Amino acid sequence: MSVKVENITKLYGTQKALDDVSFEVKAGEVVGFLGPNGAGKSTMMRILTCFIPQTLGNAKVCGYDVTEQPLEVRKRVGYLPENNPMYTDMYVKEYLSFICGIYHINNDKQKVDEMIATVGLGDEQKKKIGALSKGYRQRVGLAQALIHNPEVLILDEPTSGLDPNQLSEIRALLKQIGKEKTVILSTHIMQEVEAVCSRVIIVNKGKIVADDSTTLLRQKSRAGNIIMVEFAAPVLRADLEQIRGVSSVENVSGNTWKILSKQETDIRSDVFRFAVEKNVSVLSMQKSGQNIEEIFRELTRSS
Repeated sequence: MSVKVENITKLYGTQKALDDVSFEVKAGEVVGFLGPNGAGKSTMMRILTCFIPQTLGNAKVCGYDVTEQPLEVRKRVGYLPENNPMYTDMYVKEYLSFICGIYHINNDKQKVDEMIATVGLGDEQKKKIGALSKGYRQRVGLAQALIHNPEVLILDEPTSGLDPNQLSEIRALLKQIGKEKTVILSTHIMQEVEAVCSRVIIVNKGKIVADDSTTLLRQKSRAGNIIMVEFAAPVLRADLEQIRGVSSVENVSGNTWKILSKQETDIRSDVFRFAVEKNVSVLSMQKSGQNIEEIFRELTRSS
C-alpha cells in the first residue's frame, strides 16, 4: 500500500478533528478526500505529510511510519497545501531551482524546465511569484510538489483560483499523473471529483461516512434518481411534492424543475400523469443518476 492509515485520532484540546479514521490507498489510485469545512480533511493531509503528529493511531506512507521515519516519508511525498506558501520575492525559475536544492536534485536546470513545461508556466517563468495570478501560483505550487518525482502526491484544493481553461488543463495533468503515482486530492469542486477521481472518501465530523469507487457510491446511495423536467406553463412546488415517489423538488429556472425520486423509484410516468391532470404540456424530461454532489450532500447534510 502507498498509504495506510490505522485508527487515527487527532485531538485539539477536547475537540476531535479526526475520530478513529482508517483507510488504505493503493499505488496508482486517484482518491478524492472530501468533506465539509472542519471535517478533518486538511488535518489528515498534514498528518500524512508529517507536518503535525496524530494523537492516536498509526499512518504509513510507502511503508514508512509518519512519526518514526518522517524524513523518509517526506522524500516520497509531494504536497500542495491549501494556503500554498511560497517566497513571493523569488522568480519562478529561481524558486523551483531552490526546491531542487532542498531535494538534492543534481540536474536542477533540466528538472526546472521540465516542470515549467509540465504545468504550463512557460509564459510566466521569468516573473516573480508575487506578480503571478492566484491560478499561476497554484501551478508553481504543483510544480514544487512534483519536482522530486514523488511516489505519493497529496493535494489540498489544487485547482483553487484557476479559470475554466486552466481547470481543464490541470485536471488532464492530474489524470495523467494518476497513471503513475498515488494521488490524494481534497477539493470542494464536485465536478473535479467526477472528472479525475476513481475513488472517493467522504469524512464528516472527523469520521469516514463513505469510502468507495465513484460508480459503487452512486449505486449504494440511499437517494434515487434525478428528473429534470420543463413544463410549458407554471406549476406549484407543493403540487410537485405530492407526486408519488418524490423525495424533493427544486426550481432550476422558470418552469424547469429538478425532482429527486426516492430510492429505485422511476417517477417519469407519474410526472406525465401529473401534467395531464394539470393540463400542462411537458416540453422536456431527462433522467439521470445521483451525481457525487448530491451524494455528498446526502451524507453530510447534518453538518
